[in-house]
Amino acid sequence: MKLITAMIQPHKLPDVKKALFDAGVCKMTVTNALGCGQQKGYSETYRGVIYEINLLKKVKLEIAVNKEFVKPTIEAIIKGARSGKIGDGKIFVVDLVDCIRIRTGQGGKEAIG
Repeated sequence: MKLITAMIQPHKLPDVKKALFDAGVCKMTVTNALGCGQQKGYSETYRGVIYEINLLKKVKLEIAVNKEFVKPTIEAIIKGARSGKIGDGKIFVVDLVDCIRIRTGQGGKEAIG
């Protein structure tokens, strides 16, 4: 079992969701986040005052998958999120020690589904 965490551009979320659904992955957690990477933000002027915006809006996807869904999930996220420009995001894959479904008490692969 793996936990896949992806940080993507907010406007790419519909494309990523469609790619994930097409790959057979429909369980995910989506969170709004702020962050910066290589693009380091930008400057804006409001009423003559310059503001440095260095924390940009991002969307964080968390998806727990069984071993056979790791590669299709990663490929779907890349397919939906890639624009070829700086700031497309990152994908992190970590081992998931256990998963328990609260309703039934099932654990492991069966709990992820």
